[in-house]
Amino acid sequence: MDKAKKQEIISSFAIKEGDTGSTEVQVALLTERINHLTDHLKNNPNDKHSRRGLLQMVGKRKGFLKYLESRDIEKYRELKKKLSIR
Repeated sequence: MDKAKKQEIISSFAIKEGDTGSTEVQVALLTERINHLTDHLKNNPNDKHSRRGLLQMVGKRKGFLKYLESRDIEKYRELKKKLSIR
């Protein structure tokens, strides 16, 4: 992911200006990385190291989503809908 794409994601999911660490921003960035890695693994099915990294990222995102769900269910639902996460 290049800097421009990262800044675009941060600006679209930030709660306030300069926000880079909120749960929503972190979930959006992880989702972008997960999607990119998923495409990589479709072309390289034997890349076991990247698969392990993908599973770690999915677990981390799941933890963030669980936290957000316990804090604010409406933001959780809105974020999942916006990012097309099941």
